[in-house]
Amino acid sequence: MHRHDSSTEVLTQAVVRYAVERMRMDPPPLDKTRPAAELRAMAGKTVTAKGIGGLEALRIFSDVLGPASISIDHPRFLSFVPAAPTEAAILFDLVVGASSIYGGSWLEGGGAVFAENEALRYITNLVGFPESAGGVFVTGGTAGNLSALLAARFRWRHRAEGAHDRTRGLLLSCSGAHSSVGSAARAIDADVEWVPADGHGRLWGSALRETLTGLAADDRERLFAVVATAGTTNAGVIDDLAGVAEVCAEFDVWLHVDGAYGGAGLAAPSVRDRYQGIEHADSFIVDPHKWLFAPFDCCALVYRDPTVGRAAHTQHAEYLDVLHGGDGLDDSEWNPSDFAHHLSRRARGLPFWFSLATYGTEAYRDAIETTLDVARQGARLIDDATYLELIMEPELSVLLFRRTGWGPADYQVWSDRLLDEGRAFVTPTSWNGEVLLRLCIINPLTSVDDIRMIVDSLG
Repeated sequence: MHRHDSSTEVLTQAVVRYAVERMRMDPPPLDKTRPAAELRAMAGKTVTAKGIGGLEALRIFSDVLGPASISIDHPRFLSFVPAAPTEAAILFDLVVGASSIYGGSWLEGGGAVFAENEALRYITNLVGFPESAGGVFVTGGTAGNLSALLAARFRWRHRAEGAHDRTRGLLLSCSGAHSSVGSAARAIDADVEWVPADGHGRLWGSALRETLTGLAADDRERLFAVVATAGTTNAGVIDDLAGVAEVCAEFDVWLHVDGAYGGAGLAAPSVRDRYQGIEHADSFIVDPHKWLFAPFDCCALVYRDPTVGRAAHTQHAEYLDVLHGGDGLDDSEWNPSDFAHHLSRRARGLPFWFSLATYGTEAYRDAIETTLDVARQGARLIDDATYLELIMEPELSVLLFRRTGWGPADYQVWSDRLLDEGRAFVTPTSWNGEVLLRLCIINPLTSVDDIRMIVDSLG
């Protein structure tokens, strides 16, 4: 299994040919999922004592399993948050796998860590963090939010010099925040106080102040973090980051900003002013596998002061002592495993770095602006359709709208039909208790004509 022989060479050529042909598809087939029983009948038994051979396994994947997985890079995949990795990023993902790099420490993967840190520097510069800022690439926004909040709680307890070591922490967030915030709170056994959002799902500094000052004195002592959102997943709304940051500074509370989807908009001059105040955050996440055109799985977690993240997350064991020879944070001490809740990690930031290095940051700026422009034009198409109602003007690249006269069943029948026909993947969402439609546009290959097709199909 571990030697490259003639059969491996044949398999190598077949796998590379499949990858290249998949990349050349313009667009790729949308495809659709199938029931497990159907897949079992079509694929047969794939894991056996003697093995079925690489070519047969590849055939089963290409003929059966691949087509039973929706292509999230299709220009009309507009549900959830799509992905649109660049060709350079896809290609380098193959290189990362072939290179067998451990991305947890500088000792073992210094070259890879150096490149990842170059990509992280691009992100910290977008946020407006100081040169000393830094962090790590983790699997996704859920892992990034969890790790940031662990660091925030560590700082709160460290400052209390033991007084809060057995105190259950409290964090404040908004009802428009991503579900992973509540999940992280459960994971670390913390309480959440939900600050009321405005009619668009936005957290305002004034509402945060009112909630915070209304806490009982002992609850205020338990407060270790505030979570704001730079682009809510459901509506693409950016919180009042400047107002929230002001309150956090006044009460000396850690501010974490979740920009998993919307943080990429920092690279777009047309919307950059909407993020005012983000530079005051203590931690920030953005998922390059969303709107920054990297493959799954890749979330950038950055700290204003990475020494806090390091103190919170560094694992200590006899066999790891060689990695921690000093107290500084120069390159030789920059171990990515020290900045999140993981230890072992793939160098998952390398495809993103390679794409940035290949195309340049101006290409990223232009690609993001392209999607924003399509979203704005899409909003006008919805406005012009007498049978549709736009819920709000898009702040980023999410469109929320209703089809007048329709209920949940109508939306689902329409959604299923479009997917079954291979035309588009658009799923209903809910807004203030009402089922309606949502389009998330982050693929630069999604065109105004694609949005027009969807609008027309609702008539």
